[in-house]
Amino acid sequence: MFISVLELFKPGIGPSSSHTMGPMVAASRFLTEVRLPADAVQVRCVLKGSLALTGHGHASDRAVVLGLHGHTPEKMALTDVEAELAIAMQQDRITMAGTELRFDPHQDVIFDMQGTLPEHPNGMVFELLNDAGDVVLARRYFSIGGGFINDEEEMGGLVAPLTLLSDSTYPFPFEGASCMMRMSQESGLSIAQMKRKNEYLQRSEQELQQGLAHIWQAMKACVERGLQASGELPGGLKVKRRAAKLHQQLLAQPEQAQLHEWLCAYAMAVNEENAAGHAVVTAPTNGAAGVIPAVLYYAWQKHQLSDEQIEDFLLTAGSVGGIIKHKSSISGAEVGCQGEVGSASAMAAAGLCAVLGGNAEQVEHAAEMALEHHLGMTCDPVKGLVQVPCIERNGFGALKAYTAASLALRDSGQHIMSLDNCIAAMKQTGLEMSEKYKETSLGGLAVNYTEC
Repeated sequence: MFISVLELFKPGIGPSSSHTMGPMVAASRFLTEVRLPADAVQVRCVLKGSLALTGHGHASDRAVVLGLHGHTPEKMALTDVEAELAIAMQQDRITMAGTELRFDPHQDVIFDMQGTLPEHPNGMVFELLNDAGDVVLARRYFSIGGGFINDEEEMGGLVAPLTLLSDSTYPFPFEGASCMMRMSQESGLSIAQMKRKNEYLQRSEQELQQGLAHIWQAMKACVERGLQASGELPGGLKVKRRAAKLHQQLLAQPEQAQLHEWLCAYAMAVNEENAAGHAVVTAPTNGAAGVIPAVLYYAWQKHQLSDEQIEDFLLTAGSVGGIIKHKSSISGAEVGCQGEVGSASAMAAAGLCAVLGGNAEQVEHAAEMALEHHLGMTCDPVKGLVQVPCIERNGFGALKAYTAASLALRDSGQHIMSLDNCIAAMKQTGLEMSEKYKETSLGGLAVNYTEC
């Protein structure tokens, strides 16, 4: 099993990797992948399941409009999103295969609140219609978490939910944590070193270094932008940004500042940027984008991490994230927030433990502890916005990650519950969790909120 660290960590825009970035990627793929029927004159997109139920709050319709005009999340991260959207919303045509087709951004993105596709709760159908209004071609896409998209054929090759690549050519094709630890012991290499050797089959050493540096700089910039921003977040909840004020208080009295306050300031800074629809790094999702940057940013400041240590942090975190994605899910619509903030916390704990000197067993233990204490966590965003409880939850996820790494470093790595078993428990819990608690805003906090 192999998933690149540069695929797991991706620059993009908020507020959601599965509900914003995913639909944008699907729309841009539809533009380029489909052979245009001769009688097609109109394009339509029908959002299904969780994408329909929380799509307005996650800007899924806006993402589809941008994607059908040829935009991608990575390019949008470097662009004025609102300006490009304003242009797209004024047009009633898109160009597909050199042909102009009708597309009304106000009418042709449909929220089907009743329909869920059986393959995945985050489904969408792109349709081409003729002059009579009949569908002449339809293509289904599924946003499987972290900005990853699969069509119907690709869904058939998934294992919860990752397209399997041949591992026969990779030097360290670990599919689970126990296998990863065994390979580390047998080779004498760290998890990061094994991950590097796997990555080198796809790209050069220089390309990997440049990619990891880009990820870190994007994370760092997001933290620092969020620490400078103030005001009210969009969406109607009237949530005020708090990270900048908290950070100023900590800087004013650093002798009284506590670890958890620094971590919360950094994590909330990122997720406030995400909630505003600004540029973030999917880590491994947008809803959980603050956990890993917060822990890494704090460690970089406190321990003066070198460039190589930062790379090792990201490579180790990416190794754990790849295992979780392979054996379970990082999608809140599939397994709840345990798969988003829980996964991010486990990845951050593993990365921190590694750069502070932990061996493979201690790294695995740190990841297991961080994930274990997120099991059962629901995804119940108020009004479908990635704000309450998401912003604060990233701060708590970062704190759990730091605590797990610290405890693991003071132990031998021997423990009762393995990371593989913990991931299996997360998957089973997600399967048994009510749909109300899986990014539909139909239960939990989402229905226990009263507007004043």
